[in-house]
Amino acid sequence: MLRISGALGAGYPIDEHMTRSLTLFSVLLVFTSCAQAAAPAERAKDVKAAHAALVANDYVAAYRLYRAESANNPLARFMLGVFDKNGWGRKADPVAACRWFESAAAKRIATAEHEWGECLAKGIGRAPDIPAALEWYAKAAGDGHLISDCNAADYYLRGEGVAKDTARGLALCTRVAMSNSPPAMLRLAHYFEDGTLVAQDLAAARSWYGQAASYGMPEAQFHLGMMLAQGAGGDADRDEALRWLETAAGEGYAPAYLPTAILYGNAPVKANTGALAPEHLAKIYLWSNAAMARAKTQDQLSAATGVRDRALSVMPPEWRPQLDRQVAAHLTAHPALTAR
Repeated sequence: MLRISGALGAGYPIDEHMTRSLTLFSVLLVFTSCAQAAAPAERAKDVKAAHAALVANDYVAAYRLYRAESANNPLARFMLGVFDKNGWGRKADPVAACRWFESAAAKRIATAEHEWGECLAKGIGRAPDIPAALEWYAKAAGDGHLISDCNAADYYLRGEGVAKDTARGLALCTRVAMSNSPPAMLRLAHYFEDGTLVAQDLAAARSWYGQAASYGMPEAQFHLGMMLAQGAGGDADRDEALRWLETAAGEGYAPAYLPTAILYGNAPVKANTGALAPEHLAKIYLWSNAAMARAKTQDQLSAATGVRDRALSVMPPEWRPQLDRQVAAHLTAHPALTAR
């Protein structure tokens, strides 16, 4: 019989966040939901060729095309800011990025208003100015970039650069979450689970993780699975925990790999054999192998290797080539997150 012992987290930080760099999806939102001084459809049309080049990963051509439109098109100026912020095909230049964001924000491009607020809050190229940042977050939220209110909430909750106002901070982000914003739901869940900025409320955290998880957010699915496994904020439910953790793992969310393997290792044994079901043994090997490939520290690697080796000790050796191919296919389909 194979039984897996040890903490589910196994050295993976359960508050690890997905990268916050802008993705092509968020870039697309600029063209579909940003605010709208004049003829946004025409603006998007003007940068269509530049965006096509970006989607094709031709950074040089994309930058050149955005630059050609930048004098008269604030969407193009916003995109130049994204290039400079993230270092897409060039050295990152946060100060230059903030200049582009400021220019685009002046024309009510909602995402640029948010980014300009970030520049002011972080003091990029100037001294930090939290009150001014909060004004721009409010403008961005008013123009449709609702999550900006959650960024503002952080400052009210911490009392950083503004008088501490826990009620106001929670109200700001809760309003966004209740407008069906999964990122805001996730933010609230983190607040309530951590208990540093607001009173800890594990039941509320579990509820908000559940709502965000239902929208397909792997990070929320992971945290919900962990709380279900540990009985935090409510009754423990191993089957539901495994369902959510494996859903997150299947989307390539690396912190979910090893807990998924461990839960499979602790599944009930078959009554007629006293051993794990063959499919559960295979899953232990699959997810522990994936965890080894994505380990960021020696502790993580050691924990994942230990689980994998215990599976190997009882797994028929002829299974291994096919399972290794499955792991490789998964890792290829879900590469490790890096800055673009």
